Amino acid sequence: MRVSRRGAPLRAPRLIPNMGEEARILVGDCVAQMASLAAGSVDLVFADPPYNLQLQGDLKRPDDSRVDAVDDDWDKFTSFNAYDDFTRAWLLACRRVMKKNATLWVIGSYHNIFRVGAILQDLGFWILNDIVWRKTNPMPNFRGRRFTNAHETLIWAAREPDAKGYTFNYEALKAGNEDIQVRSDWTLPLCTGEERLKGADGKKLHPTQKPESLLARVILSASRPDDLVLDPFCGTGTTGAVAKRLGRRFIGVERERDYARAALKRIEAVESLEEATLAPFMTAREAPRVPFAALIEKGLVSPGAKLVDSKRRHEALVRADGAVAIKGMVASIHRAGAQAQGLEACNGWTFWHIETPQGLVPIDALRAQVRGEMVAS
Repeated sequence: MRVSRRGAPLRAPRLIPNMGEEARILVGDCVAQMASLAAGSVDLVFADPPYNLQLQGDLKRPDDSRVDAVDDDWDKFTSFNAYDDFTRAWLLACRRVMKKNATLWVIGSYHNIFRVGAILQDLGFWILNDIVWRKTNPMPNFRGRRFTNAHETLIWAAREPDAKGYTFNYEALKAGNEDIQVRSDWTLPLCTGEERLKGADGKKLHPTQKPESLLARVILSASRPDDLVLDPFCGTGTTGAVAKRLGRRFIGVERERDYARAALKRIEAVESLEEATLAPFMTAREAPRVPFAALIEKGLVSPGAKLVDSKRRHEALVRADGAVAIKGMVASIHRAGAQAQGLEACNGWTFWHIETPQGLVPIDALRAQVRGEMVAS
């Protein structure tokens, strides 16, 4: 590999609101509605399917008050086999519309995620990571007979084992995490406060609304601006709202018309962020090549100038042809840096500095200046 709810009956009418090219929501059975989408058209899938919680009767607190748990019809299945059949159907529908280099995220709890994971592998998906979403404010275990269920699991999978060029914005994620690799355990709060959608009765509109912070991390890590994001279990539109804000296009599928209306209203109210804040992070491998001689040609470094290391212990003379002279030899900035330190190899861009009125500046900063001009043009 190389990186670079179920639905309503099949006869249910389909709603495709006109929100331009940014976002649209299809109302109906997720498998049937995905069949209307072009094959190989989706860049990223985020799926929050029914968890099949298997609740038997009301869930109550110690004071006998009722817990507002997930007891909706869309989360009820007659058996594990029925749930597995449903899972295979929607995963196959997703796989058909995914591009070859697309990836899929699916979130679940201990009730369903292991079954989903096994079916993913059976269908030929390739699991890249499992992510633990650790909730900072989980619902307590009221009966005191189990551990507090404080996390959910996300599976991130490629469409197939030999997928090439799937998006993983590793460098950008690392830069935003103080130059430390982002781990597979994410600590984020549940959806609460103003972010939680309420119905006319003041109660939460949807029992399992996910926090926007979670979706932002998923979308930022595995897609690029203008990519098409699909959510086959759209709910109240968290994925669509975040996708639009982050400059991605969106298609959602939702069987419950009330949820779809709420999602549409929510997404329409979102404004996309400024383009400059969404520009893809350019990795060193993707950046235009800039030879050291280009700095001389641009007048940023003059022939005869002296290059020194950060502690001014080593010195090299800049030649007109872009090479440097050091200790009686002529070499590239990299070989010269290695020679100065008695090493086999050296990154000359970060080793060598040049004197300026503002003090020592690494020549890599000058290279970045040239690259910026190249990209802008």
